[in-house]
Amino acid sequence: MSAPRHPGPLPHLVRPADGEAAGTLVLLHGRGADEHDLYGLFDVLDPQRRLTGITVGGPLALGGPVGRHWYVVPRVGFPDPHTFGPTFAELATLLDDELGIDWSTTVVGGFSQGSVMSYALGLGAGRPRPAGILAMSGFIPTTEAWQGDLDARAGLPVLVAHGTHDPVISVEFGRDAVRRLQQAGADVTYHESAVAHQIDPRVVPEVHAWLADRFPERSGAELSPPSGV
Repeated sequence: MSAPRHPGPLPHLVRPADGEAAGTLVLLHGRGADEHDLYGLFDVLDPQRRLTGITVGGPLALGGPVGRHWYVVPRVGFPDPHTFGPTFAELATLLDDELGIDWSTTVVGGFSQGSVMSYALGLGAGRPRPAGILAMSGFIPTTEAWQGDLDARAGLPVLVAHGTHDPVISVEFGRDAVRRLQQAGADVTYHESAVAHQIDPRVVPEVHAWLADRFPERSGAELSPPSGV
C-alpha cells in the first residue's frame, strides 16, 4: 500500500534547555497534526526548561495538504506494514543518527499515532533502551514491519494514559499495553480517566511529577508543579 508523502526530510523542532540539559524529551504528534502540535507541552511538563525538547512531523500526507501522519490505518491496532516500516526507519535514523540522541537520558512519548511510534522506538528489538516511555491514547503496534522485545525492558519506566470514552483507540488497547508491560517487568504507571480521544488536563501534573522522577535535580531540590495547561 503506497501513500502520498510530504516533500523533503522529516521536519523537527527543538526547544533548548536552559543551561546544560539534564536529558531529552521527544514528543510525537497524533494523526492529522504536525510537529507544532505538542510543542507547547514542553513548557508545561518541563517549566524549568531542564530538558531539551524535540518534536518531529510525520512523513505522510493523507486526506489533503493539512496535517501529517505516521502510517496508514487499515485497522486500529494493526498499522499498515508498507507505510509503518519506512516511517519507523526514517524516524529512528533522524533521532539516532542525525540528532545523535542519547537514549539513556531520553524519554520518548506521544499521543495517538505518536504514542504508537514511541512504543516502537522504546520497545523495538535491538533498539537502545530509553529513560522512559510516555504513551497517551495509543497501543503497542502489531505489524510485520516491527518486532518488539518487551522482555528486555524489565524495570523500564512507562507512563500510560488513556480515556475510557475514547472512540478512536479503545481504552482496551491501553489496558492491554499495561498488562503486557507489567508481565515483562516494566515499571508501569497507569492513568485512566473518563475522557474521549484527548490528553486529559488532569493527567498533566502526574506526567510532570513522573518526568521529574526520571531526571532528578542534582541538588536534590524538588521541581515545582505546573500551574496549569
